[in-house]
Parts: sequence; C-alpha cells; structure tokens
Amino acid sequence: MRARRENLFHLIEPFLSRVEHPSRYLDHEWGACEEQEGPFHLCMVYADVYEVGQPNLGVAILYNAVNAQPDMSCERCYLPWRDMAALMRERGVPLLSLEGSAPLASFDAIGFTLAHELIATNVLEALDLAGIALTSAERDEDDPIILAGGPSAWNCEPLAPALDAVLLGDGEESIVEACACIRDARAQGVPRAEVLRRLARVPGTYVPSLYDVAVDDTTTRWGRAVPRAGEDVPEVVRKRCLQDFAGTPAIAQRIVPYMGIVQDRLSLEVLRGCARGCRFCQAGMTYRPVRERPAEQVVSCGVEGLLASGHNEISLTSLSTTDHSQCEEILVGMNEELAGRGIRVSIPSQRLDSFGVDMAAAVAGGKRGGLTFAPEAGSQRLRDVINKNVTEDDLERAARNAFAQGWRRMKLYFMIGLPTETDEDVVGIARMAERVLEIGREVVGRGPKSGVSVSISVAVLVPKAYTPFQWVGQLDPDEVRRRQQLLLHEVRDRAIRVSYHDADVSLVEGALSKMGRAGFPLVRRAWELGCSFDAWTSEFRFDLWERAALECGLDLADVACEEFPLSAALPWDHTSPGVAKGYLQREWLRAVEGVTTPDCTRESCAGCGVCPALGVGNVIQGVRS
Repeated sequence: MRARRENLFHLIEPFLSRVEHPSRYLDHEWGACEEQEGPFHLCMVYADVYEVGQPNLGVAILYNAVNAQPDMSCERCYLPWRDMAALMRERGVPLLSLEGSAPLASFDAIGFTLAHELIATNVLEALDLAGIALTSAERDEDDPIILAGGPSAWNCEPLAPALDAVLLGDGEESIVEACACIRDARAQGVPRAEVLRRLARVPGTYVPSLYDVAVDDTTTRWGRAVPRAGEDVPEVVRKRCLQDFAGTPAIAQRIVPYMGIVQDRLSLEVLRGCARGCRFCQAGMTYRPVRERPAEQVVSCGVEGLLASGHNEISLTSLSTTDHSQCEEILVGMNEELAGRGIRVSIPSQRLDSFGVDMAAAVAGGKRGGLTFAPEAGSQRLRDVINKNVTEDDLERAARNAFAQGWRRMKLYFMIGLPTETDEDVVGIARMAERVLEIGREVVGRGPKSGVSVSISVAVLVPKAYTPFQWVGQLDPDEVRRRQQLLLHEVRDRAIRVSYHDADVSLVEGALSKMGRAGFPLVRRAWELGCSFDAWTSEFRFDLWERAALECGLDLADVACEEFPLSAALPWDHTSPGVAKGYLQREWLRAVEGVTTPDCTRESCAGCGVCPALGVGNVIQGVRS
C-alpha cells in the first residue's frame, strides 16, 4: 500500500540541532508553491544537497509547469547530507518532500533530474531513503512511478533498471502530459505494467522495461536496446522539442532560499540550443535548434524577477549567451533599467569571437567580477579539430577589450585528452595563459597593485553520446596525470593559477558515459559499498568504485578508454535528439582532417538533420552582426 500523505516534519525537527546546515530541511521559502490538494501529486527530486539543487533551472521550470495545472501539484526534494541521512535511517524516518514533509512513497510520481553521470549513486540513495525498491521490476502496484530526465538522460542505460520512464528533450510540455497519463491510468485502476505502456505512447518518453538488450556482431559489447517482443513501442524514441520557447515564462526561479546556495543569483534563460557545433559538446548537439527570446521580453522579465526575489545579480544563461542576436541590446537595456541599484548583470561564459569593445562595455555594467572565456585547446590546429572556430587573435582581442573596460581577473577553460592532442598542444595552454597575462599588464600596468591575474581550469575530455567524439576512447588516466604535470611545469608565472580535474573522477564519469544497461550492477554495487555524492571531491571514493568494478568483472579504464567502431550500433541508439548519426560520423571524419564546420545560424545549413526531424527550426530574433 502507498504510504499515507501526511506532514511528518515533526519527525525530523528533533534532528535539526544535530546536523550541519539545518536550513537545508526547512520548508515554506518565499516564493514556493503551497501544498495543493488534488488528484495528482508529483515530487521533483534533485539528488544532491539543497544548496546545489535549489538553483537548478530545469527543476524550477518543471516545478512551475506542473503547479500551473489546476488538478496537479508538484513539490521538491533534495538529498539529505550524510549526517541527516544517518539519523533518518537510525530512527526509521523516510525521505520527505520539502513543501509538505510528505513521504516520497506517498506521491503518484517522482521525477529525478539526471544532471550528470556521477549523480547515479545518489539516485539509488534517494530511492533507498524513501523506502522505494531500487529497480522498476521490484516495485509494487502502489509504488510511485519513477520518472527521469535531464542532460545525462541521453545515455541513461547504466541507471535504466532503476527508472520507470525517461523524458527526453524539452520537458515543459512532456512532464504535464506524462503526469496526466499516470493520473488517468491510476484513476481507471489499470495495472502498473499498463501504466508504463501508456507512458511509452507519450511522445518523447522512453520506458526501459519495454526494451530488451540485444548484443550481436553489429553492436558494441554493451549491446543496443530493442523493443521487447509483443510490445508496441518505437524502435527509436525521439526527443520533445518546444516550438514556442518565447511563449514560456522567462523567469522560472521564484523561490528565495533560507541559506547561501551555489549560483546564488537570479537566472534567466535567454535562448535554448546552440549551433556552433563544438565536437566535444553534448549539450550543443542535444539542445538544437536555436530558439531566442526577444530582447524586450528578457529585459522586462529580468527586472520584474529581480524586484520579486531581492537578488543583487542576474545571470543571462544559455549555452552561448553572447551568440544571441540581440545580446548587446539586452545588456544595454538591462543596464539602463538597473542603473544605480547595485545589481550586476552577468553572463556565465563569453564567446571569444563575439566579445568586442561594445560587448565589453555592455557586459561591464556597474560591477566587474571575474570574466570567463573558453578557448578549450592550446593550439589552432586542435581548435580546428574540435570545431571551436575561434583563433588566438580572437582571444587577444577579447582580453584586451576586457582589461581596457576594467576587468582584472580572467579565467580560461581548456581540456586535455582531445583527439590528436600532442604535448605541444598542452604546452600551448600555458603559452596562451601567459599571453593573456601579458596583455593585461600592457593595458593595466605591471605594478604589484595592478591586480591582474589569470586562472586556467583544465578538464579531461569525457566522450559523450550524440557527439562526433562518441566513438573515441578516453585518455588513459596515467597519461592524463602526465599531461597535467607537463602543464604545471610549463606555467612559470605565479600570477597564473592552474586547476584541473581529478583523473580518477573523470575515469568513472567516462565509464558511466560509455556503458549500456549491463553497467547497472556496477552502479548498484558502488552505492552498496558506500559511494554517494561522487561529484564532491571530499566524498569521492575511487577505491570503492574500483572494488565494485572488480566484483562486477569490469576494469574502469578498459571501459572508459574503449574505442567504438564507426559502424557499430551504440548503447544509446534507441533514443534520438534529432541529430542524424550520419552527420556525427561526417563530423568525426572532418575532425580527423582538421576541417571546420560553420554555424548554420550564420551560414548555410550544415545538414545535422534536427530541423526536418523535429519540425522545429532556428528562431533568431535579430540580425547577426
């Protein structure tokens, strides 16, 4: 029987004086939706602590979409930290929603956001704390339907046995349709298996239990999901794509937290999608096509959201905000509306080839913190391989403009382990950082009080599904560490700070990105051994992941570093973001040759296949400069 819906806050209230950051567990924040009565209840779960999950824009969008329905309600839940989780298990207290402190097991459906691969063990931790069986096959008729979506849904196979249904693509419409499907099926008293069959008919919904895994000479060792005999489900589940993006509410974040959170600012999504075509970027392929909000909507809604929330910073978010055709108009308008209020307008990362003098002045506004650019590679040859389509001249021009407009701190993002990378490319990262620092000193001055500094952050390439690099093996972790040390040795100026990703963390992420459904025993065993919060440096336990892999007969490096044949059926080929596989294959061959492909919003169609496949084209508001 499903747990009775009741407020159980009194069960965790005695714990608050005994745990770190008790405000993580307090309800009734300003702007939160009140618990609603009605025939259907959904709980959105971000499987990390409150301060990490609360600012997630995707959760906020879906939360608002469901609560806007007259007969549905949506609450939120975040994963308790280890101290609270231990107390809950000790006293037999189940995982509760935030708004109504109701047991998660009492909801009709639970929706997980798969923000990244390393969240997998946290999903199992949340299900276990809620008292819900870890796999779909083990669940009873009255258990909630477990939904999932988000960036890592594009290869959800290592977690698929734990999920009842996966919503692919834009979720504003599909989450409401999926909830309505569950509500109506429950009202009619149909068995759980039939509820899942009905969900599979909702466009963009993948139901793992209705697919078997076939392994043959056309697949990799992980096989490919195919419709189970007798089940009327599509061979390929295509994503949902929102046609009228500008018709959706511009401000999704209306909740003011009790505590400091990461990204503690108002976020406004100014455009969705990116057609730049960086060959390492999964989001750039899976969020296509490009759809922009009009400048006047961004400005007016941004000002309204700031007044309602009390934030002193607004972030204009997207995959590439300075690519918005009206970006300068938006920034000028926003700065004019907010002049004298002490509010900063920020852009997460600026495109080097878009950042001219006028853009630098527009971004500056009244406050200047650090500024971030992403050259990604240390040589022009390698930037052509990854289709970055920016030059060293672009970087120098952008840096000079930024320093001239008053910035003193600059951060540069790079990757190592890119296909065809050499030591010369790694050394080039250091040389680029030194050149930016020298430009800063030329513009600002060389004295110790100039404050000019450059930091470089170096990630490890993790080849992802639906990118031209999906067939590539990840760089061996020992070689990752050698190249990291090479870079550190080459950076000689103390005004340049270097940070880099842990090779072992990247290895686990890479293994989970490559695996098929047979990877679930590894995830489950790692969780059983104590792995959770794997994205936290302080909590990551590589020794436990290695032990879990050994017990499952796997070698993590062997999995992550494996190359897939270009002709093989891949573990995720049963889903589609609309990008044609032939296009990705062509892009990989062009990468090997060092040939770039232009942005289709600036030049001719590149033939990715998204627009005809989804029936949705690029929506550009202004004229490109």
